[in-house]
Amino acid sequence: MRVRKALPEDLPFAVSLAKSLGLDYPGMKKDRFWVAEEGQRIVGIVGLKKHHDCLELCALGVEPAGRGRGVAKALVDALMAEAPGPVHLATVIPGFFETCGFVRTADAPRSFVEKRRTAWCDGCDRSLCTVMVRKAS
Repeated sequence: MRVRKALPEDLPFAVSLAKSLGLDYPGMKKDRFWVAEEGQRIVGIVGLKKHHDCLELCALGVEPAGRGRGVAKALVDALMAEAPGPVHLATVIPGFFETCGFVRTADAPRSFVEKRRTAWCDGCDRSLCTVMVRKAS
């Protein structure tokens, strides 16, 4: 497995994988992505979205067959190695992100509060959502 920054020609595959995992969102093609690949096939993705007030880790996903082998952690590590500042995220699996160096925070960026008012968060149990942050490497 190799993790690298996504190239423009990788984006259709990254978006397709995100859709298959229920992680796609409007405008994701504008964000920066890293991919994990095996051979010539993309098996995992993670995105970095720039908001007006923060950076957000988003769309972390790995094909079901590739899970449990450290692919997601490798993707997070690659993103954080190049992040130009602290990175926030909202998640329902905080335990995983704690193993990646993120900490829970009550100080949610304003863009996260605004995001919760959009269709992106509709249907989610907001009581399970945890906002986390990690300082850049």
